[in-house]
Amino acid sequence: MSAAQLEPAAALSEGPQTDLTVHFRPGGASDRFALGVTKFLRLFADTFFAKRYGHRAVVLETVAAVPGMVGATLNHLKCLRRMEDDRGWIRTLMDEAENERMHLMTFIEVCKPTAFERFMVISAQWVFYMFFFGLYILAPKTAHRLVGYFEEEAVISYTHYLAEIDEGRSPNVPAPKTAIRYWNLPADATLRDVVLVVRADEAHHRDVNHGFANALAGLPQGAIAACPAHVELVPNWKAAA
Repeated sequence: MSAAQLEPAAALSEGPQTDLTVHFRPGGASDRFALGVTKFLRLFADTFFAKRYGHRAVVLETVAAVPGMVGATLNHLKCLRRMEDDRGWIRTLMDEAENERMHLMTFIEVCKPTAFERFMVISAQWVFYMFFFGLYILAPKTAHRLVGYFEEEAVISYTHYLAEIDEGRSPNVPAPKTAIRYWNLPADATLRDVVLVVRADEAHHRDVNHGFANALAGLPQGAIAACPAHVELVPNWKAAA
């Protein structure tokens, strides 16, 4: 992203390796479509979940894990058809999907989803999967821009979650064991520590997906926020080798 395409957004300024000022200003109809879809879904999430950020995370992280796997699958098939290199996109997108799944596993331990929320997870996942699969086939640039905007909103949501914790409206419970293992957090880490690394993850995904959209549009690449160190899940065939 070029400097001219970024505009500041008001937010807190703390967090590991997290730039809270990044916003990609839409430059065409496809970007405006992606931003419009994002704002509509944000309105729905704000209306349904209000400030129940733990419950919001459970449902939204389920959806957030879809784009990376869809993008990896379709890029894999495209590279096979064209017999060309993937430029590292497939592994990057698969890592994104895994990372978002670990966010879900973490927040399930923090906030046990209700039966209705589990139904919402199943419904939202299938609807969004079919929508995003079709969008990626027709307009991969728009699909990546959409994910970039999703992640911008995720950074904002987790910043609000931090404020809720800091101001005492959400309990700062001990960090789930899943999170301690995955991010190698201290044994006495709290939910606040988890939200900070999750927010940094989302900032990384934000920049990566805006960068992919820029690459497909022939635009300049911008800086990418560093992803917090986490455990790499080793495939069974590698573990057995």
